[in-house]
Amino acid sequence: MQSMQAVVLYGKEDLRFEEVPKPTAAPGELVLKVGAATTCGTDLKVYRRGYHAQMLQLPTPFGHEVAGTVVEVGEGVERFSLGDRVVALNSAPCGECYFCVRSQPNLCSDLLFNNGAYAEYMRIPARIVVKNTLKLPDELPFEHAALTEPLACVVRGFEETGACAGDTLVVIGAGPIGLMFLRVGQIAGCRVIAVVKRKDQVASAKRFGADEVVQLGSGNDVVEQVRSLTEGSVGADIVAECVATPETWEQAVAMVRKGGTVNLFGGPPSGTRVSFDTNRLHYGDITLKASFHHTPQTCRRAFDLICSGEVRAEDFITGRASLEQTPEVFKKMMVRSTEGRLDIKTAIFPAGVQ
Repeated sequence: MQSMQAVVLYGKEDLRFEEVPKPTAAPGELVLKVGAATTCGTDLKVYRRGYHAQMLQLPTPFGHEVAGTVVEVGEGVERFSLGDRVVALNSAPCGECYFCVRSQPNLCSDLLFNNGAYAEYMRIPARIVVKNTLKLPDELPFEHAALTEPLACVVRGFEETGACAGDTLVVIGAGPIGLMFLRVGQIAGCRVIAVVKRKDQVASAKRFGADEVVQLGSGNDVVEQVRSLTEGSVGADIVAECVATPETWEQAVAMVRKGGTVNLFGGPPSGTRVSFDTNRLHYGDITLKASFHHTPQTCRRAFDLICSGEVRAEDFITGRASLEQTPEVFKKMMVRSTEGRLDIKTAIFPAGVQ
């Protein structure tokens, strides 16, 4: 059996670069030579916590944002050929369960996940080949295409809020997902206010589309600062929470106007509890919306935004590393500098950094 190099997660903060069996394509499947994989906040959470109840079981090949070249085609595959450059999403719904038939494929009872992007080669299961694998334009770099998956989640989250051109959108958080929300909101014609933690994030938020930026500081009332930037200080039309802490969930609800919508996009750990003012929720006619994952439709809309250049994928790639360096990349991602610049996303190149 042939082997390859890959990065495998064994547990909490235990990521190893090692030799593993090279995958082969069963009927309906593809094997990709990985062109590039990108780091992700979800991967960082899994690395920090050592588990993900839905996506994987340890030990497991790691990484899920990937694009590459088809090097093996399983029996029965008709849409793809050897040499095709593709982006393969990290999941695909069954299309037949209770949720799928109700147009909620992101909640599919049999949602098929796929991990193993930080490797020389990656197997793509048949269902993902059929439903969530897309051919790349010749000019699109692999590392740009790999951003389709997180952007698809953001596109769905943004669409779920019902935001319209002219609305005031507050985005809490300036990590990769928060910055994607800023950019998508800007493209949609929203007035965008970013809430950030660190000084270095102020410039990043403005670069990605924020009209106003509020930085957390000692003793400052971030809710009142945000509300003061809205017409009549009534609050924002839409608030997207992208940090995943009880404090920011509660702040999001306090920042929205009467009749507004809050998307609680960030996912805190299981068992987390928050407190809301029920009087304000009820008499303020406020909509609370959580948003999980993507759908085949939002994957395609996100891919189009990247291919068209409306979302400048190159702005998100601020680091580049070899496959062997991946464990060290994640160690550095655990460090939150108060002044120095933190990479937004790092592109991992199994063939070496060009």
